[in-house]
Amino acid sequence: MFSRSSYIGMHRYGGVWCGDNKSWWSHLLLNIQQMPALNMCGFLYSGADVGGFGADVTEDLLMRWTEFGIFTPLFRNHSAEGTRRQELYRFSDTESFKNIVNLRYSFIPYLYSEFMKAVNSDGMLFTPPAFEYPDDDMAYEVEDQLFVGDSIMIAPVYRQNATGRYVYLPEEMKLCRFRSYDDYDVEIIDRGHHYISAALNEVLVFIRKGHAFPIAAPATRTEKIDYASLKYECFDCNPEAYNLFIDDGISR
Repeated sequence: MFSRSSYIGMHRYGGVWCGDNKSWWSHLLLNIQQMPALNMCGFLYSGADVGGFGADVTEDLLMRWTEFGIFTPLFRNHSAEGTRRQELYRFSDTESFKNIVNLRYSFIPYLYSEFMKAVNSDGMLFTPPAFEYPDDDMAYEVEDQLFVGDSIMIAPVYRQNATGRYVYLPEEMKLCRFRSYDDYDVEIIDRGHHYISAALNEVLVFIRKGHAFPIAAPATRTEKIDYASLKYECFDCNPEAYNLFIDDGISR
């Protein structure tokens, strides 16, 4: 349950989405920046209209926005009357769109676990680097990278025609460059400033040292996710280091 209009304290009753955005690259960046701000106000269940609500989306903008949207609790493609229809199947590279949406389901065990940990601890799901590294002066300058839960940092590409982006790593991290559940590259990257390539169909996920990232085989709905056969991408730890949150979604 989520609302368009809201106020402080409303998070006790439902979530909120980010309002009537536009199909602009600048609004993709704004969506990235809004997530920790909303979390600080108590709104963990949130997200924007993927691809933008007003104006006409392009295929590259929609793909980059979808790559970010798969990490937000509210993940929906929604557009205004009179704009270009933007269902994913209307574009040319349907296979890449399908793989990205499948990644959403692959990441659900992690995203749900981290969401519930934030709920139970009155914490945040999305945090900027400065929150995680308060003694790192450079971390305070980074507003386009986000930590999602305890294990991973994401660095979405939000510029048109970009084949990658500059990233600041406050510590050594393990990069997974995802194209699909079973098609991704792994690389250890040192602390510091780096240019990271990212093809249009690739999702960048950075795993923190000493942390694990559970990944499920893609499913057509959440209740069909197989938790018994999760694989773990770990950086300098064992899968047992991860505290997985599982419930049946119904009972207390």
